[in-house]
Amino acid sequence: MATLSSYRAEARTSFLLAYPVMISMLGQVMTGVADSIMIGWTGAVPLAASSLANSFFTVLLFFGVGVSYAITPLVAEASGSGDERRIIDALRHGMIINLVTGVVLVAIVISGQQVLVHIGQPADVVDLAIPYLLIITYSIIPTMIFQTFRQFAEGLHRTRMAMVIMIVSNLLNVVLNYVLIYGIWIFPEMGLNGAGWATFIARVVMAVWMGAYVFYGHRFTAYRAGFRFGDYSRSLINRMLHIGIPAGAQFIFEAAAFGFSAIMMGWLGANTLAAHQIAINLATVSYMTTSGLGAAATIRVGTFLGQRDGVAVRRSGFTLIGLGIGIMLLWAIAFIAGKHLLPGFYIDNASVLEIAAPLMVIAGFFQMSDGVQVVCAGALRGLQDVKIPSLLIFVAYWVLALPIGYVLAFVLGYGALGIWMGLLLGLTLTAGAMVWRFNQLSRRPL
Repeated sequence: MATLSSYRAEARTSFLLAYPVMISMLGQVMTGVADSIMIGWTGAVPLAASSLANSFFTVLLFFGVGVSYAITPLVAEASGSGDERRIIDALRHGMIINLVTGVVLVAIVISGQQVLVHIGQPADVVDLAIPYLLIITYSIIPTMIFQTFRQFAEGLHRTRMAMVIMIVSNLLNVVLNYVLIYGIWIFPEMGLNGAGWATFIARVVMAVWMGAYVFYGHRFTAYRAGFRFGDYSRSLINRMLHIGIPAGAQFIFEAAAFGFSAIMMGWLGANTLAAHQIAINLATVSYMTTSGLGAAATIRVGTFLGQRDGVAVRRSGFTLIGLGIGIMLLWAIAFIAGKHLLPGFYIDNASVLEIAAPLMVIAGFFQMSDGVQVVCAGALRGLQDVKIPSLLIFVAYWVLALPIGYVLAFVLGYGALGIWMGLLLGLTLTAGAMVWRFNQLSRRPL
């Protein structure tokens, strides 16, 4: 029977595990924030172009990241049961799956780039978006390599190096943005494309550094065989894909919903799309803090699953859900109170800022739902339950939220606010369904 003191101990342990992941997740998204702020200084059209390109690119990138998430619960479970061979196999098979996934995703973006021409977006926005999209697309492969080693290390409760790497690479990205966007010193002025190359270079550095950390780190010496290629198990690949593909689908359904909302915003004009990019960028920052808690939930729940400790599974899951609610309440207050201040960091355009302010209020209202659903999704991944959560997310967004948002925006005339009210509904429904699912599964005997 879990006691209050056991929940307090779990909260402390989970937070110490989670905070490096939270910071590294923030570092990952801060690359996009830095890009948006520094691009926004060049005008509304480049900012809208980056929003359009990223709405397409992010969907596929997030799918790849979701596929890589199959590594963590398997490593955590094997670590909990003390099975070194299974840990090595998870790394080896995860690497080949992620490399192939990265190549396929790059090919999809390259072959599908012209879709941007045919979705009713402003022509000047599309002209800037396509070359930028192609540049950032190449960063998918180093991102997948980084994710392989990161998810492996996190499954072994080693979360701090990814945090350090993300912080340093984000600083590198800001410096490269400065010199490549604006043409400082010997570098040409590349505008939006400069931001794309800065992102690519920073992600290559991340992949090389994280791989070297795992290969040379003394804590991972026992798992050096995980770098060996060949002699793969079809059954293990299938098992990892049965976790990774639905996990990636979760990201696709959610990211694609926000991506499609950006397309609908584009139908309302470049200024509306730019305002949407600002609000969604800030909401993504808060989302990534609780993504760190979700990653910790995967690790803790997966470890206790390996130990067959059902009480600890429930305690760790619900403790992290509570932490997520607390953190997102603070974000909600910040977004609502800073509805005028925060967008002002991105752009000096009165029309864009006027549209962005009410969107920030809605973003504030959906913070706690967002926090609950991402932590629950992580806890369910720890239980290796990903198919039903994927279906729940699909129904919440694509059957309910987006159609309702479209009707509110274009039939009832609420415009941008209508689209975001639909997103609020999607996040709230997803959060409720995820809590129900975790509560049901965690009651079952392990």
